[in-house]
Amino acid sequence: MGLKVIGSGFGRTGTMSMKAALEQLGYVKTHHMEYVLKNADQRAYWHRIATGETPDWGTIFNGYQASVDFPSASYYKELLAAFPDAKIVHTVRDVDRWYQSASETIYAISNASPAWAQKFIPFVRKNKEMVNGTVWNRVFHGRFEDEAYAKQVFRDYSEQVKADIPAENLLIFEVKDGWEPLCAFLGKDIPDTAFPHINDSASFKKMIRNVKIFFGAIHVALLAAIVALIWWLIL
Repeated sequence: MGLKVIGSGFGRTGTMSMKAALEQLGYVKTHHMEYVLKNADQRAYWHRIATGETPDWGTIFNGYQASVDFPSASYYKELLAAFPDAKIVHTVRDVDRWYQSASETIYAISNASPAWAQKFIPFVRKNKEMVNGTVWNRVFHGRFEDEAYAKQVFRDYSEQVKADIPAENLLIFEVKDGWEPLCAFLGKDIPDTAFPHINDSASFKKMIRNVKIFFGAIHVALLAAIVALIWWLIL
C-alpha cells in the first residue's frame, strides 16, 4: 500500500491532532510515536534504525497510509525516496510555544526513567537508545536542553523542508488552520465535523509523574532488599 502522506513536522506541532484528522480523512492507520511505544515490533524496528541498521521502510510502514510525529518526521527525505508519490505535510507552530511544550512533555518523558534503570533494565535501555538515536541525538545533536540551539534547529529544519520539497508537493500547516487547506491539498472533501484539536499535555504530565513514582518505588524496594540481605548476612 505505502505511505500516501508523510508528516515532516516535529513532535508537539499538533501531530496528535494531525493523526486524528488524517485518519478521519481515510488515511488509516496514521503512524505516530504513540504506535511505536505501544508495539513491540515497531520499537524493535526503530531501535535497529537508531543503532545504524538500514531500514526496510516497506516493512516498517506495512498497514499504514500516513505518518506524522517523531520518529518518522526526521526521516522525511528517506521516506519520500521510498514512497515517491506521497505528499508532505509540514506542521509548524510558534517556536517559543513549541519549545516549552516539547520540554514539558516528550523530552521530559524520555528522561523520566532514572540512570540505573536505563543501565540495568533492557526494555528501558532500548527505549532510551531508540528515542535518542532517532530524535534527540539525530535531530538536536544531544543539545535539546540548550534552548537557543534547539529553537534554531526547529527554524532551520523548516527551511530545509521547504528547500527539499517542491512547493506543489508540500503543505506548511498549522492545526489552527483547520480542514480547508489540508483537504484542498489532499484532494479530500471537508468533513462536516470540527477539526480535531487534541491537547494531550495533561496526559504526558500524568505519565511523567507515574513513571517517576514507579521507578522511585522500585528503587526503595531494592534498597530495602539490599539492607535486609546485609542484615541477614551479618546475623
